[in-house]
Amino acid sequence: MLLTGAGAGAGVGMLQMILVWGLFIAAMYFFMLRPQKKEQKRVSAMLASLEIGDVVVTTSGFYGVLIDITDEDVIVEFGSNRNCRIPMKKAAIQEVEKQN
Repeated sequence: MLLTGAGAGAGVGMLQMILVWGLFIAAMYFFMLRPQKKEQKRVSAMLASLEIGDVVVTTSGFYGVLIDITDEDVIVEFGSNRNCRIPMKKAAIQEVEKQN
């Protein structure tokens, strides 16, 4: 039995709808998910390269110097007063300025 008229048009319409949804999903990947994964890799690399003596900026905007590093935590020294040492999670570090 040959598809003619309305039957053939319905098959083509379904194919077009699937193609449009496929293009939509691909666009969502390239505009949303891919940049997010790229940023996560950048942050992971930054945190993996931390060294004692690096100047860091925390997510709350404080500048400090790293004085100790463990697997998940760091101890940061803030200000010119050498007694202000605060332990915090590595995830709280937003930027790193390498020591010269």
